[in-house]
Amino acid sequence: MKRKLRTGFTTGTAAAAAVKGALKTIIEEKAPDKVKIRLLTGDFLNIPLHSCQKEGENSAVCTVIKDAGDDPDVTHKAEIGARVSMLGKKQKDSSHLIIKGGIGVGVVTKPGLEIEPGQAAINPGPREMIRYSVNDVLNQNKENKVVEVELFVPDGKAIAEKTLNARLGIIGGISILGTTGIVKPMSHEAYTATITSAMSVARALGNKQVILTTGRRSERHIQNVYKKYPEEIFIQIGDYFRMSLETALDFGFEKITMGVFFGKALKMAQGNPHTHAAKSNVSLSVLGKWALAETGDKNFSKKISTANTARHAFELIIKDYPVLISVVGKKMIDSGKKYAAKPIIQGIIFDFNGKIVFNSER
Repeated sequence: MKRKLRTGFTTGTAAAAAVKGALKTIIEEKAPDKVKIRLLTGDFLNIPLHSCQKEGENSAVCTVIKDAGDDPDVTHKAEIGARVSMLGKKQKDSSHLIIKGGIGVGVVTKPGLEIEPGQAAINPGPREMIRYSVNDVLNQNKENKVVEVELFVPDGKAIAEKTLNARLGIIGGISILGTTGIVKPMSHEAYTATITSAMSVARALGNKQVILTTGRRSERHIQNVYKKYPEEIFIQIGDYFRMSLETALDFGFEKITMGVFFGKALKMAQGNPHTHAAKSNVSLSVLGKWALAETGDKNFSKKISTANTARHAFELIIKDYPVLISVVGKKMIDSGKKYAAKPIIQGIIFDFNGKIVFNSER
């Protein structure tokens, strides 16, 4: 029986819980074991506190261990903390809440993200959850004070080195994120949001070209080809072929370069909008028909149609009829034009060792 994957909660939810725990510790003079957090969906979630202690009469620090559930998230088990201070009485026209970033929380340095350059990388969703949590505690205790919040992540700088934050212009730590408050395993929403953010940064910096790859290996190979290009235009799209091209079109990029291995190119050439193995098939019979149309060799066509894998088919092609790789490359570009007709689309295909075997501009 297939096990149901476990959901978790975002860094934003963890931060809001740490803030609420610290504020309750100050006002109620007792550290809670857990707090109830209102998510951005309107639902509520009980979040356990990892540590909580008063630092003075009007200050406390609490931390939460982020639980990503069964999602392969680099922030899973990270300690997310908040140092909260109650300041003076809130004045009529002043804000009752100050949110700052501390150790391990990144600082935005490039335009195009939801937060302006120079600000701590704490997204609007988490800020809203923190604001609600602070209001909830203040209202329950009939307090009218200004609250200052400093979020921190002790291992944030080390965790950030495992992400693409630096490329997006987030320096010195992780982002405090969350669009709903919960983490769904293998969240498509999270991946597509990352693609969109990366394109937004690239466009905001004035770039007219974007270079798309399906993963780190293909990106590394194409970066060796375009060594002098700015790093922010290289974007890993995973399996999101259609979504990425449509997003690039929406941002107004004038040129889209796709650098992929042969297997992914074949899926794209056959019109698969999403190239994950569970959502698309490499039809070697279709490739066999293309082989017959191109070469007229029935025996070769049969070999391709009955190949074990795309890699096996590629080995046969490169040996006997390498021109067929160009057929796949051109069809990949034709498929891309269905989703983004206006930009120039360049296609590059690598063999399984990273050598370029097709470049539409050569």
